[in-house]
Amino acid sequence: MHCPFCNAADSKVIDSRLAAEGCQIRRRRECISCGERFTTFESYEVVMPRVIKSDGKNEPFDEAKLRRSLMHALQKRPVTQEQIEAVLSDIQLKIRRLGERDVKSRTIGEIVMQALFAMDHVAYVRFASVYQDFQDVEAFRRQIEQMQQRDQDVE
Repeated sequence: MHCPFCNAADSKVIDSRLAAEGCQIRRRRECISCGERFTTFESYEVVMPRVIKSDGKNEPFDEAKLRRSLMHALQKRPVTQEQIEAVLSDIQLKIRRLGERDVKSRTIGEIVMQALFAMDHVAYVRFASVYQDFQDVEAFRRQIEQMQQRDQDVE
């Protein structure tokens, strides 16, 4: 790690601690040349698979797009920001666990729908109405009936 003060190539680690809920390591370093101290953060790099859209196009996974979709579905629902962050992390973990380099957008949509169904039924129906392109009230009714049936099957 180059020193940010003198640009020397050598530094020594004085202290290491976990940061960001265990997802990073915070290191205090001291430059061998000038003696100045500085802090670095080390974290793992997670590579998300590419997304294959329904039209066949291939694009990088976009966490911001997923977040917007969730926020839109959960708008004005009794869900905390912490719950949203947790479900977002869970969805990304499930996508990574597929172990694929490319994942169909349909698969991602199904994972999101499962997460929303468990979290908030209204948000689930909102997301489903856009994701499945509901064209009329009948489509809403069928989706709600399916949801109620799933609830009864669980009981």
